[in-house]
Amino acid sequence: MLKIDAITKKFGTKTVLNGVSLTVKKGEIAVLLGSSGVGKSTLLRVLSDLDRADAGTIYFNNKKLDPISMHKQHLVGMVFQQFNLFEHLTVQQNITLALEKVAGKTKQEAAAIAHALLTHYGLADKANASINQLSGGQKQRLAIARSLAMKPEIVCLDEPTSALDPLLTTHVGNTITQLAREGYIVLVATHDTALLDKLQCTIYLMDNGSIVQTANSADFKAHPHSYPLIAKFVSGTIA
Repeated sequence: MLKIDAITKKFGTKTVLNGVSLTVKKGEIAVLLGSSGVGKSTLLRVLSDLDRADAGTIYFNNKKLDPISMHKQHLVGMVFQQFNLFEHLTVQQNITLALEKVAGKTKQEAAAIAHALLTHYGLADKANASINQLSGGQKQRLAIARSLAMKPEIVCLDEPTSALDPLLTTHVGNTITQLAREGYIVLVATHDTALLDKLQCTIYLMDNGSIVQTANSADFKAHPHSYPLIAKFVSGTIA
């Protein structure tokens, strides 16, 4: 179980996260919903130790996490909005690099792990291809495969549909759902309300660095009037 407790983050005088708290269990999906600049991506970056919180605590399985233990255990896998793939490497090398350099795997071990992940995500035939030969959907699947190579417990996806054709939203939703079914703790930062229709999740609406309303997605779909702020965001009434 992941527990984020009262996380605060400032950049200069601007408070980007203001005491954010939430809990996500194994096999669950948390959707951080909101427009650009409300702090949802920053929360993922803090969880991934790409940014350091100014206050607050993160717990995993009731144990307090610090940056050293997070890195040592490779607890968090991050899928970036623009994928951040290494364009000078092949598809397979994008996965094997960290396995060899960080996890200490042999070339043969790393190749076997990469092959299994590429097969799982339908990219085995692209193993030796360059990144610029991939479609947007293929790049995203590779980014997810790469994040899973280090066997994280938590997977963070930042705006997973923003760089894709809207027709691929259903596929993205299916992929996220499958990650949860495989036992990962999944956090998704998005402003794409269409993605909500594809997921069974907990919705955390964020505004000005805070969670302003929370709803189970099934409850929200059945009783949207009970969650007026989320309903307004989904309907496009508020930015």
